[in-house]
Order: sequence, then structure tokens, then C-alpha cells
Amino acid sequence: MRKQIAYWLLGIATSLGLAGCASVDIQAYANKQPKFDLFQFFAGKTYAWGQFQDRSGELIRRFTVTIDGKVNGDQLVLDERFIYDDGEQEQRVWTIVKNAQGQYIGTAGDVIGEAKGISAGNAFNWRYVLDLPYKQSTIHVTFDDWMFLHTPNTMMNKAEVTKFGFKVGEVTLFFSKQEIR
Repeated sequence: MRKQIAYWLLGIATSLGLAGCASVDIQAYANKQPKFDLFQFFAGKTYAWGQFQDRSGELIRRFTVTIDGKVNGDQLVLDERFIYDDGEQEQRVWTIVKNAQGQYIGTAGDVIGEAKGISAGNAFNWRYVLDLPYKQSTIHVTFDDWMFLHTPNTMMNKAEVTKFGFKVGEVTLFFSKQEIR
């Protein structure tokens, strides 16, 4: 009897674990409008504001971002300047290259390896490992970013942050091509 219960619990845990790994296929958004062009949206100045919540949903940190984007052929350079609610400032410079239809590779100083992205319709999915400052050191966390273009000048981003496959938290971010005061 104990063995049967153990197998049953293992089966449930495995099912729940596999369900947690499921992800939406980017092609589900292929016909959604307006069509998102990463280079077009981020060319020039973009403003953003957002927050990080831990895995329980508690708000941990808020921030604003000013982004300067420069397009040169099949390359986009994004200079992101973050200001956090505690006054800390941070800069991240992305270099993003457009590969095959709707596919992108990105690098930044605190990104481990390469970020990989794909676009379809109004959506963009971007995955990467970030070397994130933590206490007196850093930790590597995985970001699964989903960006959705709402209008030609506004976009929403929701990112799940994981460590060893377990959810650490979530970032919610809004972008605007117009300065928000």
C-alpha cells in the first residue's frame, strides 16, 4: 500500500513538474497585430518602468529605464540605464544581431553566453542567463522574457526568473516611445 501511494505521489509530482515546464509556442501570436519589429521599436529613445516581485508575489523593487537604441544594418545596440527606487543605478548595453526570419542573438556584459530570441506577430520571446548581483556576490538566474506590442509606441514585458528550474520571481515592465513624467 505504501508503495502504491509513493508511486501515485511521484506520478502527480512528475505531472506537475512537466506542466510547469510547458511554454506557449511563439507561433500562437503569428497573426496578432500590430506586428512587432524589435529593431524598429527600440530605434531611438525608449522609456520603461517596472518592478520585480519574488515568487510569492511580494513587491521587492521598482525601477525606471531610459534606453537609447542604435540600428546599424542587422545589428541593434541598446544602452539601458536603470534607476531603482532605492537610488541605485545600473547600466546594461545589449548588442543584438538579427539572424534568420524573426530570430535574434544578443550579448551583454552581465549575460552568460548568448540570449536567444524569436519574434512572431505582436510577440517576442527572449531567453538568457543573467549574472545578477546578490548580497556581496552574484548568482546566475534564467530569464524567460515575453514582450507584447500593444500599440506602435507601447509594449508590455513579463519575465519569469528561475534558478535551477525553480521560480525565483517575476519582472513586469512597460515600455513607451514617449517620455513619461
